[in-house]
Amino acid sequence: MSGKTVNSDRIGNEPGPSEGGKPVEIKQPIGGTMPVGAKAAEERGPSPAPSTAAPAAGMTFEPWGTARWVLGGLLLAAFTFTYWPILLELVNTWDREPDYSHGFFVVPIALFFLWRRRDLRPKQAVSAPVSGLVLIGLACGLLMYGSLTFRESLCGWSIPLWVAGAALVLGGWPMLGWSWPAVLFLFFMVPLPYALETGFSLPLQKTAARMSAWVLQLLGQPAIHEGTTIFLKDTPLEVERACSGLRMFMGIAALAMVYLVLVKRPMWQRVALVLSLAPIALAANTLRIVATGLLYQYASGEAARHFSHDLAGYVMIPVAAAMFGLVLWYLDKLTIELETVDRSTLLGKERGAVA
Repeated sequence: MSGKTVNSDRIGNEPGPSEGGKPVEIKQPIGGTMPVGAKAAEERGPSPAPSTAAPAAGMTFEPWGTARWVLGGLLLAAFTFTYWPILLELVNTWDREPDYSHGFFVVPIALFFLWRRRDLRPKQAVSAPVSGLVLIGLACGLLMYGSLTFRESLCGWSIPLWVAGAALVLGGWPMLGWSWPAVLFLFFMVPLPYALETGFSLPLQKTAARMSAWVLQLLGQPAIHEGTTIFLKDTPLEVERACSGLRMFMGIAALAMVYLVLVKRPMWQRVALVLSLAPIALAANTLRIVATGLLYQYASGEAARHFSHDLAGYVMIPVAAAMFGLVLWYLDKLTIELETVDRSTLLGKERGAVA
């Protein structure tokens, strides 16, 4: 009796298993105790356990929950309360010194960097509060030291450190890795330290006077230089410390970083662009002094002073941008793009041409 089988696709009221819509033969011992479908379940094996693996990598997660927005608001309030006097002093410097007028554009450009890299924003926020708070503490220490020693540049340089620490608190190292171009760019809004500017200004003043006098002579002007002074006929033009080009170098360096972040170029072209930074700064400063001398000759002393002290800082940045564009154009002409062609395709074209 145990060898007798029952062929059925339905036993009792329970539907039997099927494959492709067809009934499956179930062999059940008569009088046995094995429930219907147990044999099929045994053949299928144990059911898989509920999956605890992480979701697919392509899925998007929103890291900015309510708690994170609240934390970001608190950090912003603390930053504003701490750095408001420093920010006001920076704005006064940008407004007072034309060579530092690029500071007005630093924060908007930094925000544009973040928007440009929005596709690279980390999908999951893993906060690193300890590292972030340590960095914020270092920034506050630098701020206190700069305030006590009356070194405004140190106070300003603590701002990018504070922002980097806030990025670590909010989103961890992935967040800082995404936002590092914007954080680094904030250094360009801070004026140079007085000691650094004083130490490098004199040799740069002499170089600027020598180059400007040479260009004026090429233009047919009776110009000679002596130290930091250019004698243009009966008019002595003193290349002051503000005209050394060092302050302008900061604005042109910021412009170079904008090119490096926004323009996709091979590494060797990026290196060449960085190396061209100093020559472009010298050339732009020379053009400023030459333009001032020509205004003295053909306009008036008042027009020359107005250009040199009020307008040159704004005019020379577009000139430097055009120079960077010329450098990139020249670098493109140094190489020729080659097209990779499959050998069989090339032979097929030759055979078709012969036929």
